[in-house]
Amino acid sequence: MSVVLLSHRLYEDGMQVLELEAATVVANSSDLRNNLDQARDADGIVLRVGRIGRELMESCPKLRVISRPGVGVDTVDVAAATALGIPVVVAPGTNQRSVAEHAVALIYTITKNVLESHLKTAAGDFGIRNKYAAVELAGKRLGIVGFGHIGKETARICKNNDMEVSVFDPFVPAPVAEQLGYTHEADLARLLATCDILSLHMPATNETRNMFGAAQFAAMKPGAFLVNCARGEIVDEEALHAALSSGHLAGAAVDVMADEPMQPDNPLFSLPNFIATPHMAALTRESASRTSRLTAEGTLAVLRGERWPHVANPAAYEHARWKK
Repeated sequence: MSVVLLSHRLYEDGMQVLELEAATVVANSSDLRNNLDQARDADGIVLRVGRIGRELMESCPKLRVISRPGVGVDTVDVAAATALGIPVVVAPGTNQRSVAEHAVALIYTITKNVLESHLKTAAGDFGIRNKYAAVELAGKRLGIVGFGHIGKETARICKNNDMEVSVFDPFVPAPVAEQLGYTHEADLARLLATCDILSLHMPATNETRNMFGAAQFAAMKPGAFLVNCARGEIVDEEALHAALSSGHLAGAAVDVMADEPMQPDNPLFSLPNFIATPHMAALTRESASRTSRLTAEGTLAVLRGERWPHVANPAAYEHARWKK
């Protein structure tokens, strides 16, 4: 029986699938270097939280598959995995509705000043209602940066709630957005200058890390809001703190931060116009069930020697170990 090491347990539906064919070991750690003895015995690794680099892979002679319950693979050295013939299994299309709904929930929460109003009311300050911090969203312009599955679903929900939508994505032709009734912006600076709410939906890559910093926040409309359900690394948090503290940005709501798990001493948490949730956008019951099952099925398929189609690195199948 194959051995699969998990950084953390999958949702129970996925665990049931995985345990049908594999012996599972749960590390409960985001740094599997602290579990080298277990990793060396593993035929597969399922990484929910943490990172896997070449050094760890090369320390695991039995390792045949790495799986990510989602589509983000920025925490895995995919190039190293490919060179070693290790497919990196992903779970595409399982969480787009859940993440889009979470982005919309954050949009409403931050623009209606829900958190500060709750805290003040609970402390006996009924007068917070007279701050008039909330804004109406009908007719406001949402800027979507990253027009993949999640960006598209977020745009659709917001347009159906009477918002205008502008899209920036250099990999998406203008007609794709325009046919859906959205404005396509080829220039990011123009989108920043015209949107009332900016929602980020791109992966963390060398090109997108710290893509949104002081210059980009300064280019945004005074009083605009930022929502990030993508990756924490794409935002310069020091610059975000400055923009929120000065009042240039009215608020920010994020599900991701550069340092996860989020650290409570992060200066952003001291601001009344900042909200964070613990990277939970994809963790609805429905999405967790779909994602965990697809992740488990893919992991087992690769361990059986099958060329599972949902991998981040199909070139891994060209490795000599797959020609046997």
